[in-house]
Amino acid sequence: MRILIANDDGIDAPGIALLRRAAARLWSDIWVVAPERKWTAASHHLSFDRDLVLTRRENQVYALSGTPADCVVGAMTVLFADGGRPDLLLSGVNHGRNTGEDAAYSGTLSIAREACFWGVPAIGLSRVKEGGYGEEDVAALAALLASLWARRGQWAREGAWLSVNLPKTLPAEIGLARIGRDKIAGAADIVDDDPARTVWRIRRGRPQSSQPGDENSLIDAGKIAIVRHCWTDGAPLDAALARDLNAELGQG
Repeated sequence: MRILIANDDGIDAPGIALLRRAAARLWSDIWVVAPERKWTAASHHLSFDRDLVLTRRENQVYALSGTPADCVVGAMTVLFADGGRPDLLLSGVNHGRNTGEDAAYSGTLSIAREACFWGVPAIGLSRVKEGGYGEEDVAALAALLASLWARRGQWAREGAWLSVNLPKTLPAEIGLARIGRDKIAGAADIVDDDPARTVWRIRRGRPQSSQPGDENSLIDAGKIAIVRHCWTDGAPLDAALARDLNAELGQG
């Protein structure tokens, strides 16, 4: 079984080392493609019209000069161009939770989304910033990954991937969360302002919004919060909308 691991915190981040150690407890054919540096809120940025460089760090471990999503594309189109695509992609472990609107902003989750575009089951993993990297954490994460893979028939489907948020202490009880609302980038700080030019910065942090049953409520209760995202589940529009638009525009 072939595993591809990537992240958005950079190839030298402690979170990806934790994930590699946990995966190595379960599987032997592990490949790593991760960015050379940390990306924040990179979303699903793909690098067109510039050269990208894959640098081999060790056997089956590569640093990439591009974005988190580029890592999946590089693996599929360069490393596995002749076949042998991975059976599972693991992304993370991100330094900090990914909840609510982070599904759109997160590089960690964009990696999982990109994998599902290629038909590869994917799990994006994030953790509160106070989490550890010791033996107990490795063992608990390995057990969780083994259980999720064994039960993939219950969550894997076309166009879908899992977002798993880990609490500070592992092992922990698992909860199936609903997607909450906790928007980052909700405020600005003015650096310099004059009539012709305004310099400003996006304020970091989040409001810590939480409702019963959402991701933040489970994480804050010390539980593992799991959500399934699916890019193919567009909400169908009422057929009456097309009829009304065509009538108004004189079409049909």
